[in-house]
Amino acid sequence: MAKAEKRRATARRDREHWKQEPDEHDYPAAHDYLNLLLGGADADRVVKSLEDATIVHRKAKDLLRASRLPLLGQEDPEVKKDLRKVRTGERLSPVLLVRGALGSDVPMTVADGYHRICASYQLDEDADIPCRIADPPSGRFATTGPRPAGPRSRRAQAEARQAGEGPAGTSA
Repeated sequence: MAKAEKRRATARRDREHWKQEPDEHDYPAAHDYLNLLLGGADADRVVKSLEDATIVHRKAKDLLRASRLPLLGQEDPEVKKDLRKVRTGERLSPVLLVRGALGSDVPMTVADGYHRICASYQLDEDADIPCRIADPPSGRFATTGPRPAGPRSRRAQAEARQAGEGPAGTSA
């Protein structure tokens, strides 16, 4: 009986391992990452949106699927560190996310907290993870309309010349 109670207590502790609010250093970390993808002004706007967003809860397995990121194993140094924190009773910071665009096949971006998602998944893939989610800058991901013309193959270029089209599909 004591072993079963201990297992239940451990499972409860592992599920209840999240802080209510992100740590202050999470926002600069998210900004640094987003600045690589979006540029300064857009990264500033998205981080401000993350700061203003309310906490929502999503399952670890759904966050990994939406981001299309692989699950990191327990041997990953950062995942191992987060698992150790949970086992010693330290709470993890909520994750910061930027919504993807399904119509444009753009996955969700984990701006901060990828290792924490993976650690939580290792404990319980169905556990709810607190998140702040922001939309990408407007116009950043087109969800409708034609795709822009990309470079043509040599064969397509030759066929276009024979049809009297210019190099990008315009009239010559």
